[in-house]
Amino acid sequence: MTKLNQAKLKRSFRTKTYDPRDLADLVVQPIISEKATLLMEQNKYVFDVVLKATKPEIKQAIESLFNVKVTAVNTSRPPRKKRRVGKFVGYKTQYKRAIVTLSENDSLQETFFPEV
Repeated sequence: MTKLNQAKLKRSFRTKTYDPRDLADLVVQPIISEKATLLMEQNKYVFDVVLKATKPEIKQAIESLFNVKVTAVNTSRPPRKKRRVGKFVGYKTQYKRAIVTLSENDSLQETFFPEV
């Protein structure tokens, strides 16, 4: 593959658009915890997302759902924890969490806390 083809491929990947009807299903729920509220001061918001969601898909979903500009998306998939029920050993379900950074002039405070 030549350098020109690689550059075209990278550009097309960055500008890929997704179906807005499917994007709403990627975000499961926003996380409102002590750590998440501390991150809100830095204009970062935490969401549970579907395991198969990629960073560009998460970015597009947040931008289309809340009409904001996303500057960065960080994701984490923590390891599953063991849980016992009697003599049976099982695992908690796997989840994926996304920390979304918004541009300075955008905020979701009114969406999450309307009366404050």
